[in-house]
Amino acid sequence: MAQRHLSKLVVAPSFAAILLFVYGFIAWTVYISFTNSRMLPSYELVGADAFAKLWRIERWYVAIENLLIFGGLFIGISLIIGILLAVLLDQRIRGEGALRTIYLYPMALSFIVTGTAWKWILNPSIGIQQFVRDLGFPGFTFDWIVQQDTAVYTLVIAAVWQSSGFVMALFLAALRGVDQEIIKAAYLDGASLPRIYWGIVLPSIRPVFMSAFVILAHLAVKSYDLVVALTGGGPGYASDLPATFMYEMTFRRNQIAIGSASALMMLATVVAIIVPYLYSELKGGKRV
Repeated sequence: MAQRHLSKLVVAPSFAAILLFVYGFIAWTVYISFTNSRMLPSYELVGADAFAKLWRIERWYVAIENLLIFGGLFIGISLIIGILLAVLLDQRIRGEGALRTIYLYPMALSFIVTGTAWKWILNPSIGIQQFVRDLGFPGFTFDWIVQQDTAVYTLVIAAVWQSSGFVMALFLAALRGVDQEIIKAAYLDGASLPRIYWGIVLPSIRPVFMSAFVILAHLAVKSYDLVVALTGGGPGYASDLPATFMYEMTFRRNQIAIGSASALMMLATVVAIIVPYLYSELKGGKRV
């Protein structure tokens, strides 16, 4: 009997841990969001008061607006740069291995390291601005990180730098899997290289676009460590994202219920992104 159920016995501890520490805490967060918990959890249900309070907080709207700006630019620019790099490396240029390593290296770093490094680079006193001024351009200004209107764009710069290499790897693997006979036939028909990629190659790897979009969108929604390391949510709370807002409400403002409500809003956003993707994948699998 032990031999027959050995595989289940091996997987059971991991399954139990996931059930408790992932789905169990999700359920706990859902429950807490319907209470009036403040510094300590309260288990008396009061309805959706926390959600009503959440949507009356100006800082929450700032976090959502920043997420739309950050997420849109981060996903769009990362996809464009990743595709261009993948197409470049797909030409099997000299030094491809070294270039691929260079492009992928930022992905090996944590967002804390990336944020800290870019905080130094973008610091007006010691970074790019001061470097260019030392070259003889005293009027040069690049102080985005200390300006309320531009601080969120520094998050985009750092995030794109770290993630575009990963997108490149996804698309490069997909490009190497395209049937070369189709490409050769297009060459014989007189199609140019840009036309071949635009009309044949890229449409054939359409599922990779969706996969890359889902991964990048997930990273954007849950971005916390990059914000903390790079801008700290500032100046003020000008570069806040929902994840940093949730931490602020829960652990610094002693508003556990509101923090839980914001966490559920983030979860709903991720679910709204992932469920259509899973549905299309499962539907496609059944069609095959």
